[in-house]
Amino acid sequence: MHGEQEYVVLEVRPTGPVRRGGPQGPGNVAATVSVEALSARDAAAARNDPGVTVAPVLPLKLVEPVAQLDAGTPSGPGIAWGVEAVGALESPFSGAGAKVAVLDTGIDAKHEAFHGLAVTQRDFTGDGDGDRDGHGTHCAATIAGRDVDGYRYGVAPGVEELLVAKVLGSAGGSTDALMRAMLWALESGAHVMSMSLGLDFPGLVARWTDEGLPIEPATSRALEGYRDTIRLFGRLADVLRATGPYGRAALVVAASGNESRRTGSTPYTIGVSPPAASEGFVAVGALERASDGALRIAPFSNAGATVVAPGVRILSARAGGGFRTLSGTSMAAPHVAGVAALWVESLLASTGHVDVSLLLARLTGNSEELPGVAAADAGAGLVRAPRGLGGRADGLELRAGPGAGAGAPDWRRR
Repeated sequence: MHGEQEYVVLEVRPTGPVRRGGPQGPGNVAATVSVEALSARDAAAARNDPGVTVAPVLPLKLVEPVAQLDAGTPSGPGIAWGVEAVGALESPFSGAGAKVAVLDTGIDAKHEAFHGLAVTQRDFTGDGDGDRDGHGTHCAATIAGRDVDGYRYGVAPGVEELLVAKVLGSAGGSTDALMRAMLWALESGAHVMSMSLGLDFPGLVARWTDEGLPIEPATSRALEGYRDTIRLFGRLADVLRATGPYGRAALVVAASGNESRRTGSTPYTIGVSPPAASEGFVAVGALERASDGALRIAPFSNAGATVVAPGVRILSARAGGGFRTLSGTSMAAPHVAGVAALWVESLLASTGHVDVSLLLARLTGNSEELPGVAAADAGAGLVRAPRGLGGRADGLELRAGPGAGAGAPDWRRR
């Protein structure tokens, strides 16, 4: 119908008795995602429903690496600098018992990096399984790749199962596909989700101008969609942090983006890009290692990260075989996901279960501040692997927001 637009609709409804006069407990909700054609009036009415969050369907794009170089297969004992920097080599944990989801371009499951690793694939793009781009393969191997000839490049090589959601294909991706993938990963038991993608704002403006909108209203509409989408993913993060009908919760790790330019004649920084900018996401910035061994913020890394990790000249698996080095916050995010997997094993050993609030507290509370690196750039600092059983995080615990209220929607057309 004329004037309608496709929206992602996230409904969060109580699954148990509704408490009168008070918020619902975080474990009493279930979520569904759908795509519906709504008029501006219907979208506004939907926003007034306390159990519903809506945002226009927006295109997604890969957080593209800023540099890449093919590399030979490691031929002897050694350790990647990123694995060393996060302290994974000294940790007694390997990620055993942790289930990690990688939401990216897919995976080359036959690569030697994943030998003996259970890989469950799900395609949300229509392209089919596999990884034509290679980005997802590189990220997955950084998280859980097996040692090759005694060389360690995977942060958590003891992870026994990867859930691989292909959300970026030959035609890019979309916010509705990503949300469906995140719920699939949650239902499949993921403790940690890792993603390195962002909203394609220029592509969105171009789409609407191609449909006949002048540039100014197209940009205004895109900004509105941008804002609504940050809200949408923040609400979904509430669901992911809360145990409920899915049986467990998940920590969401996302690359902060590579749009900053901290060197050159006119240096500038850009804030964290969505979806990493959404409340409840662990936004990851990238570090580089200087010639003297000092760690510093990579020149492309966006500001406002929750934590930072190695992201420059990262050696990992290349789709089709072999290895290559890539640079970007896309490479930093899987380091954080891998360290989170180590903390999952630590929590399982010490408490018998994984409380995501406590997992986040361990991850951020044990991060290391770096000399000369501002908190505005690095957040809590460089993530560090657990060194012993049940490592503490200074008592920090973050709580998920309350569940949604009840009430049947009156905005959807039947």
